[in-house]
Amino acid sequence: MLRRFFAIFLVVPLLIAVPALAQEDASVIKSHGISRFGDLKYPADFTHFDYVNPDAPKGGELRMSAPGTFDSLNPFIVKGTPAAAGGLIYDTLLASSLDEPTSMYGLVAESIEYPEDKSWVIFDLRPEARFHDGEPITAEDVVFSFHTLVEKGAPLYRFYYANITKAEALGPHQVKFTFNQKDNAELPAIIGQLPVLPKHYWEGRDFAATTLTPPPGSGPYKIGAVQPGRSITYERVADYWGKDLAVNKGRNNFDRVTYEYYRDGGVTFEAFKAGRFDLRPENISRNWATAYDFKAVQDGAVVKVILKDETPEPAQAYVFNLRRAKFQDPRVRQAIGLAFDFDWLNENLFYNFYKRTASYWPGSELAATGLPSEAELKLLEPYRDQVPPEVFTREFTQPTTRPPGSLRDNLREAARLLDEAGWQVQNGVRTNVKTGEKLTIEFVSNQADLERVINPYIRNLERIGIRMHFRVVDASQMQDILNNYDFDMTSNIFQQSISPGNEQREFWGSMSADQPGGRNVIGIKNPVVDALIEKIIFAPSRADVVAATRALDRVLLWNHYAVLNYYSGGTPVAMWNKFSRPATEPRYGADLYSWWVDPAKVAKLRAAGYAAK
Repeated sequence: MLRRFFAIFLVVPLLIAVPALAQEDASVIKSHGISRFGDLKYPADFTHFDYVNPDAPKGGELRMSAPGTFDSLNPFIVKGTPAAAGGLIYDTLLASSLDEPTSMYGLVAESIEYPEDKSWVIFDLRPEARFHDGEPITAEDVVFSFHTLVEKGAPLYRFYYANITKAEALGPHQVKFTFNQKDNAELPAIIGQLPVLPKHYWEGRDFAATTLTPPPGSGPYKIGAVQPGRSITYERVADYWGKDLAVNKGRNNFDRVTYEYYRDGGVTFEAFKAGRFDLRPENISRNWATAYDFKAVQDGAVVKVILKDETPEPAQAYVFNLRRAKFQDPRVRQAIGLAFDFDWLNENLFYNFYKRTASYWPGSELAATGLPSEAELKLLEPYRDQVPPEVFTREFTQPTTRPPGSLRDNLREAARLLDEAGWQVQNGVRTNVKTGEKLTIEFVSNQADLERVINPYIRNLERIGIRMHFRVVDASQMQDILNNYDFDMTSNIFQQSISPGNEQREFWGSMSADQPGGRNVIGIKNPVVDALIEKIIFAPSRADVVAATRALDRVLLWNHYAVLNYYSGGTPVAMWNKFSRPATEPRYGADLYSWWVDPAKVAKLRAAGYAAK
């Protein structure tokens, strides 16, 4: 499932399906929400989520930074670079609960109906729902949104909604979606995440083209001031139609949300120190350890926190482009991974802040550990001759250079694998003995500060005859490179949820490998991976989801599709001390929009001589 995540409206997966609730007849369920494995936590008459403060004051501004630039206000298409947080202006049919792993409740939709086999779903829309220009939200808008995103939106929508065969308006405020599969328990909520677009606005306009004209949405914020490529401000809609709904109570507390763009990481940090923006997720361990010693930190005007929850950590990795012939042999990929010396980096560059990533769902119960369980073996056994034998016989562990291990030992093993794969050293460079191709790699990134991490890696690869070149491009170039898969290796982050589902087809599925602008960046085409993804999607219980995900994790890991990097065990955040947060934190993701600007803290900052908006 796609879910709104923390600060910059990222999309990440979440698995949803149906609960056992009151039925209108023997086969149709009607409810105010949906949850896959068990009853909903919140009853139909709930007033707010437990992790919000329903009396949080409204007002003030949240100021954020964003890297690079932007040239579009349409976040749903491949073309252009969209402005950060574009989803703030749109409402969806359902809204996620962050203290339940698999639950959603009505937003634009007042209620939902579906049969026990989940072959279709009906959404009953709220008659009071409105777009920002005052026009009502109708079933025709929902149908239009579905077709527009599938036909003209980014490829992820075609894959995400691939099992939806029909969308029809049954009345002005009732819409039905029909599926081509039964018992795919996630499908009713997948379409519940549909952002609702205004048909009356987009008809006659080219949805697939970039635009800097603010479109009307229906969400809690609308687009205010726009300085193309430099900044964008979202303004809270004072008469927002859904402000008193239970799913919104205590949320969307800032009057304004502004993103200011910076092209240089050093300049961004100096801007934060100067109070140009409020909150900085810190992804550089050196900064976290040493850079926050300025006066505002000493005075308590800037505070450091690590936000933790039960969702998987982001799995950052250096990914191979399997569309390149030189990366087809897993022994080559494994050899390249052996040259990555995490332990040296962690000690010499990272202040021992990080843990080595050894799963695509790190830090969660979904990560494969030890040897396969009985439930995993049941899933994996039919594919024993199609997966690396280590899947069954060895726990996946990352190479280490901590004694008794050493970089020398790892490079010796890498050289053996390369020799075995037919890449011999000729004139100091690994050369394919059959084709004569040199094993050279261009590593492309839009993060210039990654060079300090890549350079030691380059030196290690040179020792085994591999030549790597690090190329830095701007954000727009990077987006184009990713859309067209025009790279050898690059850095990527796999942000998973606690409940994976249909979106796994986009990450790893064969059908998505050649779709421009898709999320299968690596280009994996593996029938076993495809089969295990289907096991996740059709898992009948939470235990089955966990087993199938761990089995998939093992197959991904032992195929060495990427050089997994490291994670921090939480989200390090530095912020100006002007915010207050609810007493209860959500279990499954930080909800920044349940925070509020605290007038007493703002007054304290001003009294100490700090400007605080």
